[in-house]
Amino acid sequence: MPCLVRSSGALHSNCAVQQGDMPNTYQPVDDDSRALAETLLRGAAHAALGTLRDGAPMVTRVGCLWMSGQGLGLLLSDLSDHARSLAEDARCSALTGEPASRGDPLNHPRLTLLGQAEPVDKATHRDTWLAARPKAALYYDFTDFRLHILRPTAALLNGGFGKAFRLSGEDLGVEP
Repeated sequence: MPCLVRSSGALHSNCAVQQGDMPNTYQPVDDDSRALAETLLRGAAHAALGTLRDGAPMVTRVGCLWMSGQGLGLLLSDLSDHARSLAEDARCSALTGEPASRGDPLNHPRLTLLGQAEPVDKATHRDTWLAARPKAALYYDFTDFRLHILRPTAALLNGGFGKAFRLSGEDLGVEP
């Protein structure tokens, strides 16, 4: 169970807390873990987005773009189940990181963000998004597409076996 505490409605990491008889197996966050998280976020063209649909978890693949200082940008169609779910409950998670073509996929780094995704002004971010994702020019301006930003309050970084870290939004450069 994650070492997360709720304060003022937001989730925050609290790695010093031990859950029951389970030892804390997370490593202290350091510059290397922050750099690995940033590499995974900057390299992510898509993510597995976890939302709640009728109270049940649902995971879908979405296009994304790390927007430094803000969070993970998600360009979503209002026609999709995940966008409808976020309109009802903004809490979500996103998994980034791709396994290499060889080796055990669980030995490759991945990062899960936890937070809330809120719509932002799409026109303001158009040039940034299209510079990074030029193929999105085909649909970026469709009226049913909205830009959301997942503002992480916590993150779980798994850098491979024995390399697990709990990061905060601040560790990712996102202010609360």
